[in-house]
Amino acid sequence: MDTRRFRAEQTELTAAAHFLQNGEVVAFPTETVYGLGANAYDAEAVDKIFKAKGRPSDNPLIVHIAHREDVEQLARFVPEGARRCMDVFWPGPLTLVLPATDRVPANVTAGLDTVGIRMPDHVTALSLIDLAGVPLAAPSANRSGRPSPTTADHVLEDLAGKIAGVVDGGSAGVGVESTVLDFSTDVPMILRPGGITREMLQEVIGEVGVDPALEGAGTPKSPGVKYTHYAPKGEMWLVEGASDQAAIGQLIHKAQQAGKKVGVLTTTERVDNYQADIVVPVGKRSDLATVAAGLYDAIRQFDHAEVDVIYSEAFPEQGVGVAIMNRLRKAAGHRSIEAETVS
Repeated sequence: MDTRRFRAEQTELTAAAHFLQNGEVVAFPTETVYGLGANAYDAEAVDKIFKAKGRPSDNPLIVHIAHREDVEQLARFVPEGARRCMDVFWPGPLTLVLPATDRVPANVTAGLDTVGIRMPDHVTALSLIDLAGVPLAAPSANRSGRPSPTTADHVLEDLAGKIAGVVDGGSAGVGVESTVLDFSTDVPMILRPGGITREMLQEVIGEVGVDPALEGAGTPKSPGVKYTHYAPKGEMWLVEGASDQAAIGQLIHKAQQAGKKVGVLTTTERVDNYQADIVVPVGKRSDLATVAAGLYDAIRQFDHAEVDVIYSEAFPEQGVGVAIMNRLRKAAGHRSIEAETVS
């Protein structure tokens, strides 16, 4: 299959929407990452997402909408707290998990009785969904387990020849996937951290919990809580602790002495502190939003450099730092090194 690259203009978006209306799969930009979209009401089209990604069928998909009233076709009940979140955070990087109607195919929900819904804050995404005339089920547009794509070129690296098309809307902004908030529990529960932080949510709806599934317990209701995700091809380690720079320096030396090609993920403030084979600054430590925006592109750079091992600095788990560390831990397969133990 030839994968067509569409420009983000009206005539091209109309052509991409026609593909979607005919049961094909098309990648498109959002403010978080690129999504891989199919008609959320068409189970056969949705199956093509799983085939293209190599995605496990027990991993649910998020449904993207362009109009708030579309929620009523997807959700049996919308709590008042969810409506307040829509008022404040939509369009934006917040997915709400709500009781699903019978209209939502089982392969979208992975057999659960809930569905994740969000309205992206991206004019191209909203235009495409509107032109298609249906909500779009859309996980990230990458091969399963690979770093999520933040450009059309990233999508094509993984999926060229496997999908009908990709809409090229430039680089995504937030860089990490949406926060997923579950309203099927007594206390709304974060299933996946993202650009909308727990603190921001609590200002709007009060108490918000964090699902134990983030630590690998229980059945996932959201993408990104069961399988290894975002992983580079090289072995990745998180180095945590106050003396992380010194520890990473020693780890680089030992790995290079063993004949390995070494990469380091750091920030612009520290980029000159390491003598690795490739040092990738992911953003500014003083502005974690830039780290989130650059994270997946940085991880892909290590693949292009064909490194054997990657040592990554850790980041404060405050605000969007919670989402950054969640993605880094998954990228590293939960491998970590305490800096103080390195000698």
